[in-house]
Amino acid sequence: MKTKLILVLMAIPFALPAQQKTIGKLVAEDSKFYELIDKNAKIEVLAEGFTWSEGPIWSKEGEFLLFSDVPENTIFKWKKDEGLTTFLKPSGYTGILPYSSEPGSNGLTINIDGELVACEHGDRRVTRMPINGGGGKFPVADTWQGKRFNSPNDVVQATNGIYYFTDPPYGLPDRENASTREIDLFGVYKVDTSGNVDIAIQNLTRPNGVALSPDESILYVAQSDPDAAYIMSYNILPNGELDKGKLLFDATSMVKAGLKGLPDGLKTDKNGNIFTTGPGGILILTPEGNLLGRIDTGEATANLNWGNDGSVLYITADMYLARIQTKTKGKGF
Repeated sequence: MKTKLILVLMAIPFALPAQQKTIGKLVAEDSKFYELIDKNAKIEVLAEGFTWSEGPIWSKEGEFLLFSDVPENTIFKWKKDEGLTTFLKPSGYTGILPYSSEPGSNGLTINIDGELVACEHGDRRVTRMPINGGGGKFPVADTWQGKRFNSPNDVVQATNGIYYFTDPPYGLPDRENASTREIDLFGVYKVDTSGNVDIAIQNLTRPNGVALSPDESILYVAQSDPDAAYIMSYNILPNGELDKGKLLFDATSMVKAGLKGLPDGLKTDKNGNIFTTGPGGILILTPEGNLLGRIDTGEATANLNWGNDGSVLYITADMYLARIQTKTKGKGF
């Protein structure tokens, strides 16, 4: 991860397309790629200078984007005509500094009650809070079997109210070697509507991003292990538990070929296609796991999410906040 300081944070107004900075390129592996992304679509930079941008989420009600800068312990807000502002600081660690290189919030979502839900690296928990003020944070999950989590990383909530979140070591001091670790594995957890926390997956080495299929029958999990860079697929059982899962896509060879990035954040569109960050930017997969192509940002790309009317894909890629217009719409729009 990056260690540079934020020196400049700028938002380029939408009203100045001639001045819009763009990055990266499109890489098609199948002609169907262009059914989802126009061949002339550009990756537009909206703001830059971040240390490690992550976890974008679009507020439909407020028509703005929230996203994390994990090392800077900050959630930023970006809105058309207003640009970039600080939304919340500290975002994921409220203790005594220094703590770790990634103490802040990571993955964000908005729950079915309209609250902002955050994975907090430093405070080692998942929380919810009113997005428009009017109160502090409430815990979604902070322990499993009486033990503190490592550093919750990404979270998704189904429409039935159940949460799923991942717990790799990236936010701990010394990561997997941290003396403060209380749980020996890196799990994926389920939180039911009564607040009960159960482990759903316990055999992954570095679980990271999570997403649901459009009908919410499948949970996808990205694994950011360079030696096992996988997108996994798990059928969701009627009680919310998961089956043993299967390997949907193996990106390990792409990592070994030198493409920047690892499987991290991922989302699905309305037709079940999977847009996942990984080696070479954002990989677009069919529901069957076939690679259609890549939105190559040129940087290690952490996460993505749908916004506006659901057809705009917002991207957090290292120091950048960017977007690209698509020809599809995301789940939930």
